[in-house]
Amino acid sequence: MASWTFLTPHARVLLLVAHDPGVRLRDIAASLDITERSAFGIITDLVEAGYVVKEKDGRRNRYHIQAHLPLPEPTARERTVGEVLTLLTGTDATVTGKSAAAAASPDSGSGQDGQRATAKQ
Repeated sequence: MASWTFLTPHARVLLLVAHDPGVRLRDIAASLDITERSAFGIITDLVEAGYVVKEKDGRRNRYHIQAHLPLPEPTARERTVGEVLTLLTGTDATVTGKSAAAAASPDSGSGQDGQRATAKQ
């Protein structure tokens, strides 16, 4: 098993939130093999950066990903968080809030499947 991963802990938390907007910090921590304090810190980073909106739902929190926002990397600013999550999850379930309008517009990323690397046999 590799000692590194392609996705940062922040990206992995976004994937968990995309699959379950009501995911608990305890479940995030267990899924990523990190402490609850680290999970809280990552969620706080994502909220402060504007990528996630935290909403109180009774005693629990629900998280809404702002999929319309660009990626933070300067070289990838033409891609949005939602486009990357859609690619990684294989769904369009990440569309929330303001990004719903973007989902209704024609898909600017069509044809991206042709860029997937294939193994030679």
